[in-house]
Formats: sequence, C-alpha cells, structure tokens
Amino acid sequence: MPRLALSCVCCDSGDLDRQSAILMPFVAQRALNWTPCEVTADWGLRDIPPGHALALCSTLHCRECGLVFLDMRFDEQEMARLYADYRGAEYEALRDALEPGYAQRNRRLVAGDGHIAEVEAFLRPWLPERPAVLDWGGDTGQNTPMRLQASLHHVLDISGRPTLDGVQTVQEADLPRFRYDLLVLGHVLEHVPEPGQLLARIASVMATSSPNARLYIEVPFEALMRSAESDPGAWSRKRHWHEHINFFSRDSLESLLGRHGLRPLAWTRIDLADGAVVLGAVCRRD
Repeated sequence: MPRLALSCVCCDSGDLDRQSAILMPFVAQRALNWTPCEVTADWGLRDIPPGHALALCSTLHCRECGLVFLDMRFDEQEMARLYADYRGAEYEALRDALEPGYAQRNRRLVAGDGHIAEVEAFLRPWLPERPAVLDWGGDTGQNTPMRLQASLHHVLDISGRPTLDGVQTVQEADLPRFRYDLLVLGHVLEHVPEPGQLLARIASVMATSSPNARLYIEVPFEALMRSAESDPGAWSRKRHWHEHINFFSRDSLESLLGRHGLRPLAWTRIDLADGAVVLGAVCRRD
C-alpha cells in the first residue's frame, strides 16, 4: 500500500481538511497495478451495491499554507514505474486507452513549451552570460531555459529518454564535481511525493556550486488554486487525482522553500497560450 501523508508536505502542519476522491485509472494501473472493476450482483456482497469500483484516495487541504494534495505518497519503485519512458510510446498507448484523446495532446506537449523565451528574460538579470546549467527532472533537455546560451547543459532525470544533442545526462552522485550557475526545477514539484526532501538535495548541490548559483522553480498554478484566492472552499471541488499530486499556492511554495534554506528573489506568473498559468521563482540559497 502507498504511504499516506499525515501532515502538510510543504509546511508540516497537521491542521488538514480531508475529502474522499478517486485516483485516476492510468496512475493507479501504472504505479500500483490496480485496475478498475465492476461490482455486480453475482459477487454476493451483502452491504456493497453494484457499481464501478475505482481506487479510493483523499484530497487533503492544509489550512496553514493552502496546499491541496493527494494523501497517497508513492515510493521510489512506484514513481519509477509511473515515469519510466515518460510520454514515450508505451506510456502514451496505455494512457490513450484509458483517456481517449491523450495521444494528440501528448504530441503537443512533446513539441516543447512556448513560454521559454519569457522565462529566459525573467532569469537573465540573475545569471552570467554563459551559465552552467543543471536541469533537474529536465527530460530530454528541450525545455531547459538558457540552453542555447549555456556553457554546460546537464540533465538529471528518471525517465530514461534520450536527450538532445549537446545535452549530457548526469547522475546525482556526479553533481559535486560541477559548479552550476543555474539549477532548474521546472514542473517537477507537483509530481513528487516528498518535495521537501528533493529541495534539500538541490540546496546541497547549490552549496558546492557557484557562490551566486540560482535555482529557478516553476509549477502549474492550477485553476483550482487560482479560484481559491477568492473562494477558500474551492479545494473541496478536487475529487480526482492524476500525475500532479501537489497543487501549490504561492504561500505554500514559499513555505516549502523557506524550510529548506531557499529564499525567492523574484516571482513570475506566466499565462500560457492554452489558458493554463504557471508560477515561477528565482531563488538563492541562504
């Protein structure tokens, strides 16, 4: 069974709201090998009515910092199964079978992010002309900010997908040998079960990098979280969970960063062409 969160994974508060929800079939099958089933009368269950059975989970809401998150915290093996060959052929086929239309959407995603130039303009004042860059969770390296200006472009990722020409794949054990000017953590924290542990590891790498090393973090600013700015009860509408298991507000992200010695120097909010919104911050290590 997956581990269950007992406190907020951003601020560690135990003051949580809880509501029943479902884990989407793709995530349940890929990570846990759980598949939906139909309970019929011939099961002979006295107290359970016939119907479709899906993986049950809970939506948690932190009253302290505003984070909305899934109670299930997947372990390392479950995460490896979920993200192996991320958005590759096998991943796409299974997800499209369970979520018709995903394949077409996936091809748009694989084509690359359209807002990288805006991110680079935001980061430019904080970096040397040709920064050494580590993209933690950077997949193929296609969406790494500053990649065309980088003197060094490393990617650390669990997907196992081949990287672009000129991008070097590294392992975490390799990192102390390098001095990075920019570490990128783009669209990772919303996926990981222990975001604080990940940030602690990144802060450790920054300690052995350039004295002026900067971290750029970017997460989805989910529509639910934008609604929560004017409707405190919006969290209760979260009835299903997919690969994004943490929904951040700015307060929750700032709390998480601060607990691990990372101080935001500037924030950006970017509206994307498809109507989505992302929240980003450039940070230093205190």
